[in-house]
Amino acid sequence: MYQRVNFSDFRQAFHNHDRGNQFSYEALQALFNHLEEVEGETGEEMELDVIALCCEHSEYKTFEEFRHDYPAVDTMEALKELSTVVEFDGGFLIHAF
Repeated sequence: MYQRVNFSDFRQAFHNHDRGNQFSYEALQALFNHLEEVEGETGEEMELDVIALCCEHSEYKTFEEFRHDYPAVDTMEALKELSTVVEFDGGFLIHAF
C-alpha cells in the first residue's frame, strides 16, 4: 500500500523519525525533487524510508568539504562518475558509495 506524499509530508516524515536536522531545507527539497524525477523516469513508486535515505545520502556545502572525507576524488566530474550527485543552491548531496 502506497501513499502519495508532497514535500511537506516528506519533510514531516524526517521530523517524525528525529532526523529533522539531517539535511538542510534546501538539500531536503533537492532530495525530494530528485526522488520524484527518478519515479517519473522509471515509472516505479518508491517507499519513503527516512532512515535509509539518511544512511544513503550525504550533504556537502562545498567540494572542498567533500574532499576532506574523500581525498582520492579530485574533481566534481570524477565524483559524478562514482555517484549520483544532486546539486542545489548552497551545496550538493551524494548517494553514499
